[in-house]
Amino acid sequence: MAENNYIQGFGEKEVEEKVVQVNRISKKTKGGNQIRFSALVVVGDRNGRVGVGLSKARDVRKAIDKALSFAKRRMVDVPIRGTTIPYEIRKKYGAAKVLLKPAPEGSGIIAGGPMRVVLEAAGIRDVVGKILGTSNKTANVYATVKALEDLNRISERRGAKHE
Repeated sequence: MAENNYIQGFGEKEVEEKVVQVNRISKKTKGGNQIRFSALVVVGDRNGRVGVGLSKARDVRKAIDKALSFAKRRMVDVPIRGTTIPYEIRKKYGAAKVLLKPAPEGSGIIAGGPMRVVLEAAGIRDVVGKILGTSNKTANVYATVKALEDLNRISERRGAKHE
């Protein structure tokens, strides 16, 4: 498992890239074993935008590059109120269940591995998170992103009602 931080220009914006997981995949074929690699990558501008990419290729570098490209194209907006999230949310994605709660300023990110990476990339500084379902990193990363996406939808709806 490789965990590297890269900061690259994304248009005029800077995005932080974090490799969450690299897996070796082997497939039995008539000609022998076909070995490939899958990479799970999270990108974020630390200012309310985050994306996740999962890709496969014959070598690690290409898998990471493909996942980065995928993640950058599918970034989502995350509502941030001060240094935390506006509301508590529970989200289920496959076997993964995640719980995110707002936290007082100065608390920091109190969350496990894959969830922490997504929250840091999004720029959320104070939050409490709990992974309730599977320990699968891919499912937990996607569940966290879906929860943040739902927060954005809720915030937009509530914002429209209050105006």
